[in-house]
Amino acid sequence: MSTFTAHLNNIAPELLSPSSQPHNHHNPHAVPSPLDTSALYRLLQDQIITLASTAPTQDNRSFLLSLVNLLEEDVAHPPREIEGVSQEFLDGLDRVSKGELKRDAERGEKDVCPICAEKFVDDEYPLVVELPCKGRHRFDLECVGPWLRAKGTCPMCREGMRKKKEKVVVQEDSEEEDMDGLYG
Repeated sequence: MSTFTAHLNNIAPELLSPSSQPHNHHNPHAVPSPLDTSALYRLLQDQIITLASTAPTQDNRSFLLSLVNLLEEDVAHPPREIEGVSQEFLDGLDRVSKGELKRDAERGEKDVCPICAEKFVDDEYPLVVELPCKGRHRFDLECVGPWLRAKGTCPMCREGMRKKKEKVVVQEDSEEEDMDGLYG
């Protein structure tokens, strides 16, 4: 997926973390060309088609093909703006501990990634994230990252993620202010 990431960062630098954005963009109103955007969605679609071709179950294959079909509209009629989330958003997603994954697997809950269909606990060092959607869907970060960067929605329930988990910045003044003259 490195080609996908490189292409995304080239055509939508605003989806990089603010501290890592290149300063070579001269027009802040520039949008990616439809051809570039279409190519981005085609790269993601091709990766999902590859996963679907080796899907271990029919349910997994059906899910992946539904994602391919959703991407087809974006390939054919690319949107003017990429609706994906930033790398900073991905970095801030809630991680699920290996202990919690083991407990869930013992109870028969949420034990496989819906995209790659691999059991979370089979990975020696799992990097599983829980999305801030109503379903609290879990994925391997490596699997869901490209989808979130391109589409900005949960692959399972399609709930938008762009407005989720926004950081609230509280500005602290270096000088203490006397609020309404409370202290004299």
